[in-house]
Amino acid sequence: MAEKTWSLYEAKNRFSAVVDASMSGEAQWVTRRGERVSVVISAQEYERLTAIEKGSAPGFASLLLDMPQDDGEFERLPLQPRDVQL
Repeated sequence: MAEKTWSLYEAKNRFSAVVDASMSGEAQWVTRRGERVSVVISAQEYERLTAIEKGSAPGFASLLLDMPQDDGEFERLPLQPRDVQL
């Protein structure tokens, strides 16, 4: 993803251009006194990043709720028990 840097003053005055550039897939960095303090990205990119952060693995509660509750059969993994010394 390409990126552009704007001073805070310039970003305030040209906010529409900052938003338009972010919507085209370019991260728009905003600086204050020469230091990066913020970034403007498109809503689509934000949603993609938050989906990655949440991950695709179901939570423990979801797994429990998905278990059969009617005493029906469900697939078991073919595992070998480990050797235990008593």
